Amino acid sequence: MDQTDAFEAVRPRLLRIAGGVLGDRAEAEDVVQQAWIRLQGTDADIDSLTSWLTTVTTRLCLDRLRARTPLPVDDLELTATAPDPADEAALADTVGVALQVVLDRLTPAERVAFVLHDTLAIDFPTIAAILGTTHAAARKLASRARRKVTQPRAEERRADWEVVDAFLAAAREGEYARLLELLAPDAVVAADAAAITAGTPTRLEGRRAVAEMFDGAARAALPTLLEGRPGAAWYHRGEARVAFDFTIVDGLVHRIDFRADPAVLAALTRR
Repeated sequence: MDQTDAFEAVRPRLLRIAGGVLGDRAEAEDVVQQAWIRLQGTDADIDSLTSWLTTVTTRLCLDRLRARTPLPVDDLELTATAPDPADEAALADTVGVALQVVLDRLTPAERVAFVLHDTLAIDFPTIAAILGTTHAAARKLASRARRKVTQPRAEERRADWEVVDAFLAAAREGEYARLLELLAPDAVVAADAAAITAGTPTRLEGRRAVAEMFDGAARAALPTLLEGRPGAAWYHRGEARVAFDFTIVDGLVHRIDFRADPAVLAALTRR
């Protein structure tokens, strides 16, 4: 197989890499074309063409991310081969909404580590070699990127009342995994003296303990407002008996206070 045929065989992979990292089809094609130019101009002994081109393409993407400068016109005029419609279709599958979100939130190194590992299943030793770092550092970059991607932006977070209602729905339906998703790791349940007398727990700490308590429960809870905050209350024969006072931070339930003091219950309004 000559050099052109070998390059064409690996070209779809390079487009997926460049498209995933850059999030732009035209830029991805430019980068892959530049990798072809570098291949033509190298005198190095290449043991694995796929590995060599993967490294070159990814590093070109890093350069593009860091500088966002256009390729020289001379490079653009040196066309290796015409784009294949099948390649464009494969690239379109890679450059989706989720990857656009990645581009908005990650540093160049985080983006490369995340896209190569989580999207394209490239191993960490290879990623480390591309980034010029250690295996452990590459793994940390991907992990940090993953956390950024999965944490919603402030403008994307649901309103507090939506979080409360989602939590109550998950409780009623016994959706334990969903409850865990809606609870902060250090979530707390506490109660005032009147609520403890009514039979609520005095205190629970931790996401799992709180989820286990609410799993399959809260069937008699109705949505309320307390001092302007969305919450809920347990009603019996049309009368509020215990208020669920929610503390929501960044879209997660951090605290639920059971409150049954008569003055508190009198201040409740139904939503």
